[in-house]
Amino acid sequence: MQKVVLDTNALLMPFEFSLNIDHELQRLLGQCEVYVPGPVIGELKHSTSKHASAALQLARKYNLFHTDRQGDEGVMEVAGKLQAFVVTNDALLRARVRKRGLKVIFLRSGNHLAFDGDY
Repeated sequence: MQKVVLDTNALLMPFEFSLNIDHELQRLLGQCEVYVPGPVIGELKHSTSKHASAALQLARKYNLFHTDRQGDEGVMEVAGKLQAFVVTNDALLRARVRKRGLKVIFLRSGNHLAFDGDY
């Protein structure tokens, strides 16, 4: 079964773009396991986004994966350990993830998720 790791902005997408992230992931991958790195929870708790509390509630329905690394490093560590796709719209993180040989899913045209590259 495919695995995906959500970063902070991926958890905000459903509220900022009216996107059903579960539906989109199922459309792309079929059944998959969704993980949220522990530091992403901390980022959401301290976020000033008006959607942070809703994103935090969404994050709690997924599998929590503990890591001591913070931010993008934590996301990449978890994705590497799980050999998972990273779901993000952060251009810098997308580039770093691809450079490490991991796979990326991103928001295309503000209304659907797409693979970044060929999979």
